[in-house]
Amino acid sequence: MKPSAKPTNLPFLGLACAVGVSTIYYNQPLLLEMGQSYHAHPGETGFVAVATQIGYAVGLLCFVPLGDVLERRALMVRMYGAVAVALLLVGLAPSLFWLIAFSVIAGALASVTHIVLPIAPDLVEDNQRGRAIGIVMTGLLLGILLARTFAGWVSRIHGWRLVFLIAAAVNLAFVPLLWKVMPKLPPKQPLTYGEAMSSLWTLWRTQPLLRESCVLGALVFASFSCFWTTLAFLLDSHYGLGPGVAGTFGVVGAAGALTASIAGRFADKHGPRWVLTLGGAVLAASYLFLWGEEKANVSLGLHLAALAVGVIVLDVGAQMMQVANQTRIFGLVPSARSRLNTVYMTVYFSGAAAGSALSTVAWVHWKWNGVCGLALTLIALAGLRHATGRRGERAPGAQTETVLHA
Repeated sequence: MKPSAKPTNLPFLGLACAVGVSTIYYNQPLLLEMGQSYHAHPGETGFVAVATQIGYAVGLLCFVPLGDVLERRALMVRMYGAVAVALLLVGLAPSLFWLIAFSVIAGALASVTHIVLPIAPDLVEDNQRGRAIGIVMTGLLLGILLARTFAGWVSRIHGWRLVFLIAAAVNLAFVPLLWKVMPKLPPKQPLTYGEAMSSLWTLWRTQPLLRESCVLGALVFASFSCFWTTLAFLLDSHYGLGPGVAGTFGVVGAAGALTASIAGRFADKHGPRWVLTLGGAVLAASYLFLWGEEKANVSLGLHLAALAVGVIVLDVGAQMMQVANQTRIFGLVPSARSRLNTVYMTVYFSGAAAGSALSTVAWVHWKWNGVCGLALTLIALAGLRHATGRRGERAPGAQTETVLHA
C-alpha cells in the first residue's frame, strides 16, 4: 500500500532535492575567485569541485542506506541541519587546504538529496513512477543549475564567501519547514545499518540492469561535468567574462532541466531504453555543437547565444538519460529503493568527480578542444555500453525481495 500523500508532497520533494543538491554546485562558477583569494592557479582550485563530488559519493555510500533503516523525516531534518553547519565552515575556510577539506564534508552531507528522491515512487502507483521521478528530478536539476546562477551573481556583491553563508542560512531555515510539511516515513521493513550496507554488494551482484545503469550514468555525468567544471575558465580566457556570467548559464540550462518531467512520462509510455537512446544522441549533438561554436569567427554576442543553445541541448540530453536510468532501477526491488539509489548514485557521482578532474587536466593542457574531445569520448563509451546492454527489462516490482540481506 502506498503511504498517504498530500498533493504538495511531490513538488515539495523537488524543492528539498533542489536545496540539498545545490550545495555541491555553488563552487563551480567561483573557482577563479577562490584561486585569487588563495593565490592558486586553475589546476589547483579545480580540485575544490572534485573534492565536493568525492564527498558526495562518500555520503551516498555511507548515509543514503539509512533511508531504508531509519524514519526518513527525522533523518532528513538532522542532515539538512548538518549541511548548514558544513556550508558555514566552507564560507569561513582560512586556506585552500581547509576549503577542500570542508568541501568534502559538505558534499558528503548533501547526499541527503538521495534520501529524499526515492520517496517519490513510494507515493504513486508503479505505472506513474516515471512521472513522479520526473517531477522531483525537475526540482533537483533546477537546484543543480540555478545554484551556479545564485553563486555567480551573489559573489559579485561581497565575494565568494557570502554565497556559502547565505546557503547555510537557507538550509537551516529549511529544517522546520521540512518537519512541518512531510509526514513520518518509517522504513518498509526492520533492517539494521550493517544489513543494509552488506546488501549493497548483493544488489550489485544480482541486478545486471543496475550495473548497466551505473556504468551508463557515470559516463554520462562525467561528460556533463566536463562542461560545467571548465565553463568559468572558458568564459574568462576567451571572453574576459566573470563568475556572474558563468552562473547565468545555469538559468539557461534550467530550460533544459524542465524536460525531466516530460522524460519521465516518455519512460512510462515508451520504456526507459527508448529515452536513453534519444538522450544519448542529444547529448552527443550538444558537444559537437559546442566544440564547433567556439571556433566560429563571429561576434561575442553570437558566441554567447550559441553557447546558450548548446547548454540547453546538453542539459536536455543529460536529464533524459538520468530520469530514464532512475525510472528503471527503482522498479527492481521496491523495498530497497534507498539502497538501489545508493549504489547507482555512488557510481554516478564518482563519474562526476572523474569528469571534473579529467576536464581540469584537459583544460590545462589542451583548452576547450581537449575538454570537448574528452566529453565526446565519454559519451561514445556510454553509447557502446548502452548498445550492448539488456534489451528486455523486468516489469516494476517483479524482482523478488531475497536480495535485501547479504
